[in-house]
Amino acid sequence: MKRFDSGTLIPGSTWHAQAETEAEVVRRAVENMKNINGETEVRPEMIERIKERIVDVDDAGKTRH
Repeated sequence: MKRFDSGTLIPGSTWHAQAETEAEVVRRAVENMKNINGETEVRPEMIERIKERIVDVDDAGKTRH
């Protein structure tokens, strides 16, 4: 399982995405940026920043090391 916590990119943000694949986590993060934050364009650099912050988690949502 993969997880992205937006607070790792945007201080104070509490939104997160969790899914089986990195691609699905990125898709959900981009969708959130467009729908909730009003972004009209998500640049490739932002996609890379999101990918850099995706972590593996167990079924309980705990980060795996």
